[in-house]
Amino acid sequence: MIPDSLSSSPLEPLITREYDTEPALVHERLRSTYGPVAPVDLLGVPVWFVLGYDEVLHVLQNAGERWSKCVANWRAFAEGRVPADWPPLTLLAADNTGFQDGDRHREGRAAWDAALRPYQDPAHPQAQAMERAILRYCDELVDVITEGTSTGLADLCAQYGRPLPLMVAGHLFGISIDRGDNLVMDLWRLLDGPDSGGAFQRLYATFLELTTVKRRRPGEDVPSYLLAAKPDFTDDELARELFLLPAFLDFTGSLICNAVVEMITNPRLRAALSTGAIEEVVNRVAMLKPAIANVTLRYARAEAKLGNFTIAAGDPVLLSVAAANADPRMASALSDDTVRSTRAHLSWGAGPHRCPSRRLATQITTIAVRRLLERFAALGLALPPDQLPWRPSPFMRALRALPVQYEVRPASGPRDRSHAGSSGISGSTDSSGSTGGEGGRQPSGAPAAGDRPAARSALWTFLRRLRGGRRDDQPGA
Repeated sequence: MIPDSLSSSPLEPLITREYDTEPALVHERLRSTYGPVAPVDLLGVPVWFVLGYDEVLHVLQNAGERWSKCVANWRAFAEGRVPADWPPLTLLAADNTGFQDGDRHREGRAAWDAALRPYQDPAHPQAQAMERAILRYCDELVDVITEGTSTGLADLCAQYGRPLPLMVAGHLFGISIDRGDNLVMDLWRLLDGPDSGGAFQRLYATFLELTTVKRRRPGEDVPSYLLAAKPDFTDDELARELFLLPAFLDFTGSLICNAVVEMITNPRLRAALSTGAIEEVVNRVAMLKPAIANVTLRYARAEAKLGNFTIAAGDPVLLSVAAANADPRMASALSDDTVRSTRAHLSWGAGPHRCPSRRLATQITTIAVRRLLERFAALGLALPPDQLPWRPSPFMRALRALPVQYEVRPASGPRDRSHAGSSGISGSTDSSGSTGGEGGRQPSGAPAAGDRPAARSALWTFLRRLRGGRRDDQPGA
């Protein structure tokens, strides 16, 4: 029986073992039963799950006017019917630009656009410095993975995909390496660990202190640029805004891992890499395997028709960009003959809350993938694809681990950062490709001796212990 409202019938739980392993099967079953909108149970709370491309795009484009992001407009929340310990509530109730409407959102978004512009304008010195930093971080992480080896096993999630974007966070925040290590470790704990509450308090204190420092001594970094764009940010407001940046970077780390899996397991994408079409591959992976599978809740401001249902005012909707991208309307835009694909997919959002840092996320992912191809002669999964472990989440489609077997590309000269000479995946090699490994000359822009991984503490101790298979001290383990 199809219910008339969220409360009129038992609902199918969305977050299940089947959803964790095969979300596409769940999407198609719901689509065939209910159409483009389905009533589901989200961790004990009823929500409308939106699967259709047109319906998801409609809600995204009308955010603020017809569909609010402010949790105060959720009727069940306002009436006290959402448990205080409901897992997503802390995120949804965050009082920052990501969860605001109207003038507050427009002003905050304008500040973010201004703060990120230097990093996304290729002609700006900050964008050029950012590219050099990303390349350096990639090489540092690969150096730790391959130290003293020519072949071996690695977890590219824990040892590469996740730490890389969080290292970028230190660069964007404008903080020292030692302090950056502590920030990285607490970000991991916040996202996955049993000490998430303590991590949140420590991060908030760090961001609050950082806000105070940058207000007094502004620099060339995101907090300073935010303050320059919107000087009336209070210290508390800016500290809360800064939580948006590591969340975006965690998404980027997941995109890196998803891209690596697709390139290892998809021969057509693998072939495209030899032509230098890495950014096209990243776009295709972002569409087919989006790291953010479902975007956070919106709430109907007034009664609205959506799919086969009438959504009551104050009802929550959970938008599935993964299901929308797989809608037959979008799937027909894909060609099996070329890696090129449409940019009309919804993995970067749309409307007022579209991702403000799409170019930076694409750049980080593209560089990260390219350096793996340049540094490794071969990469292969150490588990069958259907046995890879995924993080259970109502929002993310992110791996918990990405175990691979690797073969280091023999070093024969300076590292070439221009492009991958071969696909470097699943045993494909090409002696004309760029070189890396232990014999390579330190790349331009490499850290000075006192700024290299050996000098670091918490993060690099953790990463080196992973080389020996020890995970006992991993945040969240």
